[in-house]
Amino acid sequence: MRRQLAAVTERFAGFQAQALNVHVGFPLLQPLALPILCGHTKIAGIKIHDTRMIRRMEVLLHGPTQVAGWRSTQIHQAILTGFGLSPETYTLTQLRYDLRKMKAHGLVERDGGRYTYRLSEKGSRVALLFVLFHNRLCGPLANSLFHRRPDPNYQPPSKIEAAHHRADTSIQQLLDLLAA
Repeated sequence: MRRQLAAVTERFAGFQAQALNVHVGFPLLQPLALPILCGHTKIAGIKIHDTRMIRRMEVLLHGPTQVAGWRSTQIHQAILTGFGLSPETYTLTQLRYDLRKMKAHGLVERDGGRYTYRLSEKGSRVALLFVLFHNRLCGPLANSLFHRRPDPNYQPPSKIEAAHHRADTSIQQLLDLLAA
């Protein structure tokens, strides 16, 4: 038990250190956009503007809360509840396709012999870059789910979007203090 918890603590500490040290890594992102061959199957590239991918990566970034990794049904439920989607909007089959694509690109790995997934080291770096890039640049420019709200009394429809707005406000306050 001690070895297992030490491994979990080590992964969590490594992830936190990585999350605090995010740099723009376009050489890391460029190969992801290209399709790859996995056996005889051609798997599509991962686009930085893909909302489904952003949502999935964001949920998987909460991996430290799942000690034994995420089962696909848990990921699906977290995406549906976190973003206020219906099961018809984003199906479990779509999620499994997306997980297969992420696994082929080396972003997720199975946790042992079980059918649970977690972000790989490369996947954590890519997910942090995708989410931060999307929230701070692409989201506001593309008027996506995380667009700037004109009304200060606006209540976001999902917990994750509300958390993003709080984090974005805090980051903006920090930048304003540094600029002063």
